[in-house]
Amino acid sequence: YNVLSRAGVASFVGRMKTAGLSGAIVPDLPPEEAGDYLPAMERAGLDPIFIFSPSTPDERMRAIASAGRGFIYCVARKGVTGLPTAFSGELDGYLARCRAATHLPLAVGFGVQNAADVNFLRGKVDIAVVGSATLRIIDEKGPAAVGDFVRGLR
Repeated sequence: YNVLSRAGVASFVGRMKTAGLSGAIVPDLPPEEAGDYLPAMERAGLDPIFIFSPSTPDERMRAIASAGRGFIYCVARKGVTGLPTAFSGELDGYLARCRAATHLPLAVGFGVQNAADVNFLRGKVDIAVVGSATLRIIDEKGPAAVGDFVRGLR
């Protein structure tokens, strides 16, 4: 949120709109502290996207979801991004809690790296976020390789 705050929330949101974004995740901005951000996003027609984690209580999920639009980003596990996640049935309970807390589409990220991970998530969530693995492909093979990588995830 510091980046938005320093630039001025309304100005930054305006720049996001001009750049053609549809929404944004500001990972360190909880809804109850988003007094300037939420109205600015509403005026710009942009979606404020909020985050659930495995340790988020159900009541908190519902409160977060009520302020969000676009989708909810569900962090698959605790820890840092870019490391593998062991996708297993343990994730199913968490995703059921997420689904019960919101009508918004669910996106899962944090460790989604390959077609097997995407296939595990198929039918359980609406979006698989393959961020760090995509950046790794760009670093190793260049931007032109991303298309083949993404097609391989299907």
